[in-house]
Amino acid sequence: MGTGLHPPGKTARGAALHQPADAPAAREAARRRLPEGRALEPARHLYVHLPFCAHRCGYCDFVTVVGRRDHHAAYVDALLAELELERASLAAELETVFLGGGTPTFTALPELLRLLRALPAAEEVTVEANPETVTAEVASALRAAGVTRVSLGAQSFQPRLLEVLDRVAGPDDVRRAVHHLRDAGFDNISLDLVYGIPGQSASDLDADLGAALELQPEHLSCYELEAKPGTRFTHAWGAELARQAEALEGYFERVVDRLTGSGYRWYETANFCRTDDAQGRDLRARHNLAYWLGRDYLGLGIGAVSTIENRRWRNTPRLGRYLAALAAGRAPEREVEPLDPGVRARERALLGLRLDQPLSLAGLRFVLDEAGLARMERLGLAVHEHETLALTRRGRFLGGAVAAELLI
Repeated sequence: MGTGLHPPGKTARGAALHQPADAPAAREAARRRLPEGRALEPARHLYVHLPFCAHRCGYCDFVTVVGRRDHHAAYVDALLAELELERASLAAELETVFLGGGTPTFTALPELLRLLRALPAAEEVTVEANPETVTAEVASALRAAGVTRVSLGAQSFQPRLLEVLDRVAGPDDVRRAVHHLRDAGFDNISLDLVYGIPGQSASDLDADLGAALELQPEHLSCYELEAKPGTRFTHAWGAELARQAEALEGYFERVVDRLTGSGYRWYETANFCRTDDAQGRDLRARHNLAYWLGRDYLGLGIGAVSTIENRRWRNTPRLGRYLAALAAGRAPEREVEPLDPGVRARERALLGLRLDQPLSLAGLRFVLDEAGLARMERLGLAVHEHETLALTRRGRFLGGAVAAELLI
């Protein structure tokens, strides 16, 4: 992310930020010690939430803010102020930085670039983007600002299904965005696809997978559509969503078979990466992999979640309160959840079992249900050997239901 950090209290443009009055106390708090006397390990993974969108899709339940271009600069100021408050929670060298949203590339480009240049450097820097926002200028600017990976929300290549999802971008926008990114020098692009869309057929899904594969992305994420109860999307499409639910298992298997048959590694329940990289790179999404491996991470921005050692906290989702607190030099309002060893161990097991690599049971045995494990092994859904646990191929298709049986 550029070549280094900007001086404390400065933005990338050199304009002074309000230096939080309680920053020294916050830094000291970040160096707190655990009850057993072990110092906290700083996080090596940073998530930054950019909530702004051109409009809100009907099925979306993320923390988003429509429009508000007059707030973009103030929001970047607030993000950088929060970063200074939490600086001691981060390691000197980061492995990953992930800008998610919202639509990060809807953020005014000068402000997005100011943010990118002020964030700590990292080995992998990912920015999420909606295809219609990726112009040749945006692609080149992201690359020049140190972004190494772009995740594009394609969702589908069928115009009528994109209309159901309230998506603005059409199939040609997705293709155009990929070409802009390639021209700018990006060699790590991920595409998101969704299945279980009202009105979608098996042949529609096959066509979507084929269109995505034609673009030769390094990574694909294929998600089952989740429509939260009470949303306008659920009210509009309730009956069709119920019908789609009966087809989801078959769709899931169709996705896995098509992508693995095309040379992609099914490394996580919903994620696939190429294995034929000429440079021999591991093309798994390193930031998300950190979540699945139970690594600590810091989140900045409205609604952002952080998990560091024995605490998890979530920032207020309210833009006004977030901006006001940081402009006054205070940390934003947060919901704080203490995490005992049992909670972290169960989460580590549940998330780790989503991966294609065996889960080490070191430090996790006390949350393992031995009777449930024996039952899952008899059913051919799990394999336990050499102090590791893994789901079989069939077990991975059943996913969370099998993992729940394995834990107490």
